[in-house]
Amino acid sequence: MQISVLLPFKENFSPNYAGAVSLFINQTSQNSKYKKNITVYGNTKFKNKLNTKYKNIEFKKLFFESNKYNFIKKFIEFDTVQQCDLIEIHNRPLYLNKIITKINCKFIFHFHNDPLSMTGSKLISEREFMFNKCDRIIFCSEWTKSRFLQGFENTYYNSYKLIVIEHSINKVKIDLKKKEKIIIFVGRLNKAKGYDLFGAAAVQILKKYKDWKVKVVGDEPREIIIHKHKNFKVLGFLNHKKVLKIYEKASIAITCSRWEEPFGRTSLEASSRGCAVIITNKGGLKETITDAIILKDLQVKTLKFEIQKLILNKEKRVTLQKKSLKNFYLTHKYISNKIDKYRDEIFMPRVNFFKSKNLMSLKILHVTNFNFRFDGRLFYNTGKRINNGFIKLNHSVLEFSDRDIIHDNKKIVDLDGSVYLNSKLIRVCDNFKPDLIILGHADKISKNTIKLIKKKHSNIKFSQWFLDPLSIKGPDFIKNKDRFMHKYDFMDANFVTTSPDALSFLPNKDKCLFIPNPSDAALDNLKIYNNFCPNDVFFAMSHGVHRGVLKKGKSDERNIFLNKLTKKKDIIFDFYGHKSIQPIWADNFLNIISKSKMGLNLSRGEPQKYYSSDRIAQFMGNGLVTLIDERTQYQDFFNNNEVVFYKNINDLTEKIIRIKNDDKLRKKIGYNGRKKYIKYFNSARVASFIINKTLGLKTNETFLWE
Repeated sequence: MQISVLLPFKENFSPNYAGAVSLFINQTSQNSKYKKNITVYGNTKFKNKLNTKYKNIEFKKLFFESNKYNFIKKFIEFDTVQQCDLIEIHNRPLYLNKIITKINCKFIFHFHNDPLSMTGSKLISEREFMFNKCDRIIFCSEWTKSRFLQGFENTYYNSYKLIVIEHSINKVKIDLKKKEKIIIFVGRLNKAKGYDLFGAAAVQILKKYKDWKVKVVGDEPREIIIHKHKNFKVLGFLNHKKVLKIYEKASIAITCSRWEEPFGRTSLEASSRGCAVIITNKGGLKETITDAIILKDLQVKTLKFEIQKLILNKEKRVTLQKKSLKNFYLTHKYISNKIDKYRDEIFMPRVNFFKSKNLMSLKILHVTNFNFRFDGRLFYNTGKRINNGFIKLNHSVLEFSDRDIIHDNKKIVDLDGSVYLNSKLIRVCDNFKPDLIILGHADKISKNTIKLIKKKHSNIKFSQWFLDPLSIKGPDFIKNKDRFMHKYDFMDANFVTTSPDALSFLPNKDKCLFIPNPSDAALDNLKIYNNFCPNDVFFAMSHGVHRGVLKKGKSDERNIFLNKLTKKKDIIFDFYGHKSIQPIWADNFLNIISKSKMGLNLSRGEPQKYYSSDRIAQFMGNGLVTLIDERTQYQDFFNNNEVVFYKNINDLTEKIIRIKNDDKLRKKIGYNGRKKYIKYFNSARVASFIINKTLGLKTNETFLWE
């Protein structure tokens, strides 16, 4: 990985006249694990350069072209830049606009100043462009970040793309007893920095406290402000190391800016050298130091008053100095690690890490109906089983129960609760920052919400699973197809419990994969083949799991099938959801099926390749001999010693009678069926398949249904 760092034009990457940006880049690069891969590009006339590998951009100015244009043009022409993997641009948004279309690589932008004051980021549209094009945008303070986000929706604030990384300095051991009676001011000697007020207050202090001295480091050729006193020394611009040496001797440091400081390096350095620091509450200044006196009202008299208190109260002064040293944490190593972390994320995404040949722990946001409001009646549903699979694979899973959220947040201004649901999902993504978002029948999640999440969190992968029948001749075909296809193109992968081969309406079948209804050994543990069973055949259906009870006058083709089947008088049937017998749920369902030898796996509509309702997982997972129409083609997965396949009602009847009269055969099929289903179609395998296909990973793991 090669990293090119572009300085602002006229930013001197030299110890002779280094600004805050050059110091930041040099110090963090020297402490980075990518140190050997970093090249800094800039333009300076000084021969003496800072320590990091540097290339000077030299060019001949043409009368009709600006220096900045030539600077960027020459930067783009470097072969090393053209072949680099990451470009980090500092403090010039306009450079990004001109470079990003010329070079194919990752881009990071660093703001060291107020974004609203800089050409290329003043407008919302310009900042949106940066947000969309950059892999990360770095701010030197929370204040700078808040300025960038002015006019944006609040949900952008927590985007993983926007990171605050402060400037840094290494602290050294300071003997506070050797501190001298020195007050120091470092920075531009202008009114924006409050130099006029500082000088006036300092001269008054020096007249009263004759054993104290003032040292001023900095210059300002555009604004001349003069203060005169024999102990008031203006040293001009100094080498950075010399400035730090003065901080080590000084007792009090002043940073009294009028303007909104983006960060404030002077107070940072002063605290690292054990100074008692006085600052104003401007911009990001208070983010530079843990312990300081903060001026709420910047005037000569208030500044003089606070300095005088520190002079007169040595105990307070020394306490502040000790706290500055003790609580200081913005070291080069700490900040360099923060920078390297985002580089790691860009070049080695979490989803590509492997640990002991297994995918490392991911953060998964699982959006489906967890049925919290039904008091456990629907605890055994497929969403719960898939969720268990994610957890068994040691992933961190956040359950987002969309139907429950909608149900509890309906209002006059949001009749179906979907507005609240979608805004909540965005907030959850901002806070949880998932690697994967997996949707299960999440019909009320809008495409616009997914677009926005993808825009804010481009690293997140999406997939959906869908369990309902999708047969053209099946129930609710148009409705189910529209529900499934609504977000199809926005997904990295789509999963259905029907073979994609049977779905003629799919535009891109490569994005659609079959998954079986998963079993779960924690839920499916009855081993019914060991039971004495008074009933022969069990079947249950409902008119909607949420409804829970039958609708009056409602019937479907299954009722016709069951009426014909039950004419066989020598078979004991135990049917629910049929002939006014209400459906059964949860633990009651398990108690009932444990009393039958066989379970009829009959789904709505015409049999379709691989489609089955989720009852198959409970039947086979609990060791119930399962009766399946052979047109489902489940013979691809199971043989006649594991499942009973039938051609029609007559064939089904013959096989039911044969098994009811042969308990040894019944136990054999029940045992074999459960063994294979639990082994190959379990929740962890299905969950692993969903994750691997969503991420596009190739593994050595084999899946029976592929």
